[in-house]
Amino acid sequence: MTTKAAVWIIALGTVSLTTISSCAFGQADPPAADSNTPDANGPTIVLDYSAGGRMNPTEDFMYFVPLISPTLVRREISESNTQTGRMVSVTWQRDAGQFTCVCVFKMVGDGTQTYYFDPGEMIRHNLKDHESGEPLKNILDFIRFHGEGEGRMETRGRLVNDQSIVDQVDVHFVNGKNDVSPVTIRLYSVKPKDGRYDYDNGYNRIIARVETLSFKRTDDTLKMGIKITSLKNEGAKEGLWSRVKATVVNLFIPPLEVDKLGNRAMIDFGHAVYRGETTFTFPKAHNLEEPAKTAGLPKTGAKGS
Repeated sequence: MTTKAAVWIIALGTVSLTTISSCAFGQADPPAADSNTPDANGPTIVLDYSAGGRMNPTEDFMYFVPLISPTLVRREISESNTQTGRMVSVTWQRDAGQFTCVCVFKMVGDGTQTYYFDPGEMIRHNLKDHESGEPLKNILDFIRFHGEGEGRMETRGRLVNDQSIVDQVDVHFVNGKNDVSPVTIRLYSVKPKDGRYDYDNGYNRIIARVETLSFKRTDDTLKMGIKITSLKNEGAKEGLWSRVKATVVNLFIPPLEVDKLGNRAMIDFGHAVYRGETTFTFPKAHNLEEPAKTAGLPKTGAKGS
């Protein structure tokens, strides 16, 4: 798994001078807010850490998926879906001009949310640096959030002239050693037929379980890092071998180029949490198709080119 599509979906060791924490019993005083207002025309996440705090729809938390995607994304939500999420706690650490902020979040409820990437556009996107006539491997088909889970968002950055600058945001879909991530992706390969790469000629579908997505502030090409915990053929059982394969694959997964708007949104999201904002609003994802309700796990119906 070394192609771009395989990595689509597929730190904290300092001694702090100041540690401020918040839990379900109430939020401690956050750092002073500075100016960094996001584009306000997507869904709004309520950053409420109090006991019984307001729940946010899971699709709002996952809104970054279409924002970082280079293609159209079709979101499908299972029928009678009850998935919601909320912030549980937040801690801050500052030392020698550096800061780290860790926000724990929890997703509860039943159902599945799946984000399908347009197969024709994904195939064309992966053909850019591909040798003609060779099979196109490990194309991203979907990202799926199933059931419940607890995770954390880690934000790291610098303090410059009393202003906070976020350098990296890591979203972990697990929070404990024995947690299982509720996020998976499906990948497939395509053989050319009559010179065409078509979704209907797909084969070798595999499932990877995603643990972490990483976003960085940079003046270079914007890229997202990932870490997976399991890799298996679709329909096969997860076990020791699937975890061993994931460990090996993580050594070779390069970061993937992502859309500028999505990368900035995740940096701004982490910044809003660090500053103690009460809400964060995502920018509008212009490549997200209207969501649909499904009776069960949805199937891809689009055809590639």
